[in-house]
Amino acid sequence: MTKIAISFTINGVRRKLEVEPNELLMNCIRDQLHLTGTKYVCGIGECGACTVLLNQEPILSCLTLAVDADHGEVVTIEGISAGKELDKVQQAFVDEGAVQCGYCIPGLIMMTESLLKENPTPTENEVRDYLRGNLCRCTGYMNVLKAITKAAAGGKGSA
Repeated sequence: MTKIAISFTINGVRRKLEVEPNELLMNCIRDQLHLTGTKYVCGIGECGACTVLLNQEPILSCLTLAVDADHGEVVTIEGISAGKELDKVQQAFVDEGAVQCGYCIPGLIMMTESLLKENPTPTENEVRDYLRGNLCRCTGYMNVLKAITKAAAGGKGSA
């Protein structure tokens, strides 16, 4: 197959890559750019672990072709913190014990980032509805809900 040159901004850095026409964005992120926070879990869009933001919208990178990111802006879990300081959503997940094995957490955090941008003060039902495509086998979701409530409150308090 003939490779295609694409160019996009990822976590604030402009990148140029050569990709196969059928190459998945997740594979470019992990294999070519070595940003391994985006997790490959199911590979069929059922778990949400591979969620990244493309042009400020959450997408499943295991179902998105890399060419679809051409001229776009991608943000991964590595791109939401300021240096070594966690952002408020990441910190809330740590504070509330929502981080367990680590596979689903990047996707949950990226979805939460998107949710709080759209709706800074979501109800529990709105959170549950927004995250319905993200599966977690470890947490039972209660600590995730507490973390999101904490992040929505500006990082203060617990649900």
